Amino acid sequence: MRDIFEKIFGADSKPEKFFAPGRVNLIGEHTDHEGGFVFPCAIDSGIYALAARRPGKFLRLYSMNFDSEITSPFEISFDEIKEKFSERSWVNYPLGVASVLKSHGYNFDGGVDILYNGNLPGGAGLSSSAAIEVLTGKIFSELFDFNIDGVSLAKFSQEAENNFVGMNCGIMDQFAVSMGKKNHAILLNCSTLEYSYAPLELENYKIIITNSNVPHSLAGSEYNLRRQQCEAALADIKNVKKISCLCDLNFNELDEYSYSIKDSVNLKRARHAVSENARALRAYDALKAGDLDLFGRLMNASHVSLRDDYQVTVPELDTLAELAWSFPGVKGSRMTGGGFGGCTVSIVEKDSVEKFIAYLDKEYSKRTGRKATFYTISISDGARKII
Repeated sequence: MRDIFEKIFGADSKPEKFFAPGRVNLIGEHTDHEGGFVFPCAIDSGIYALAARRPGKFLRLYSMNFDSEITSPFEISFDEIKEKFSERSWVNYPLGVASVLKSHGYNFDGGVDILYNGNLPGGAGLSSSAAIEVLTGKIFSELFDFNIDGVSLAKFSQEAENNFVGMNCGIMDQFAVSMGKKNHAILLNCSTLEYSYAPLELENYKIIITNSNVPHSLAGSEYNLRRQQCEAALADIKNVKKISCLCDLNFNELDEYSYSIKDSVNLKRARHAVSENARALRAYDALKAGDLDLFGRLMNASHVSLRDDYQVTVPELDTLAELAWSFPGVKGSRMTGGGFGGCTVSIVEKDSVEKFIAYLDKEYSKRTGRKATFYTISISDGARKII
C-alpha cells in the first residue's frame, strides 16, 4: 500500500495507517430501523487505509479495489462536495461523510490524501459500505483533530448513507464497525443507542461466514420498500395504540392490534420486526448463560422469519441455511445482512469445520450451479488508527 500511495499521491508525505472492520450480525436482522435490538460483532476482515494531510483544501481518494485500471486519484475540493457522482460510485461513501461533517460545523482547514484497500468481499452483506464510511470519519477525526467519539462517528456515517448515498439504512452497521470490541458481540437498542457487550466465548465452536456469491446492492433493491411497508404498518397501528416504533410492541400486542394493519403484506413485515426483536433479546440472554443450543435455534428461527415474513432471502441463501441445518455439529445458521444475496453465518463445531465447508461447497454447487466462498472469522475491535 505504501508503494501504491507514493505512486498515486507522490512520495513527499508520510501517511498514517487506519483500519475499519466489517461486521456480521448474529441475530436481530431488519430491526434496527424499527427501533429494536440487534446483536452484531465486528470481524477481523475489513478495509485498511493510508492517509496524509496535504496543502490546499482538496480531498484526493484512491481505492486499490475499484481503481486498479486507473492511475489517477479522484480529486475534489471540500467546498465543492454537494451531490453524488455516478462515475467511480464508491467515492460517494467517503464524500458523504465529508459532507455530513461539514454540515455539523466541522472545518476542513486543509487537504488530505487517502488510499483504501479492503479484504471484504463487495456485495456480500458484511458492511463494506459502513466500513469505508466509519473509516473515513475516523481518518478525518484524527488528521483534523475533530475528536469525534465512536457513537457520534456511527451516527454521522449513518447520516451520510441515508442522506448522501440515498440508502435508508438503520444504525446497526455503522455502530458495530465503530464500536466493536474484540471477542464480544454488542446488544444495541437502536431506539436509544444504549448498548452492552456480551463475551463471545465459543470455545469448541467457530463462526463461519458463507458467501453465496449472489451480490446484492441494497440501494437498488427492495430494501427501501421494506422500510416503507414497515412505516405503513406502524402508521396503521398508531391509529389504535400509542407507540413510537414497531419494536415497542411485544408479539401478543401485535396480535391484538393486527386488525388495524390494512395490508396483509405490511402485517407480515411487522410480524418479522416484532418477533425478531424478541429473538435478539433471548439470544443475548442465551449467550450470557452459555446456552449455545438455544442460541442456535433462535438463529434458525430468524432465518425462517426473514424468508417467510420479511421475504429478503433468495433461493441460494435458503439452500445454504438448509444445508447447514442438516449438518451434524452446526448449532445454528441464518442469512446475515440486508438480504437479496450475500452471506449466511453459522456456528460450527471446531472439529467439523473442514467437513462442513467441503459438504456445503459440494452440495451448494450441485443445487444452484454457483460456488460459495467460506471465511472463518474472529471478532475484532472497531475502527482504529494503527500505531
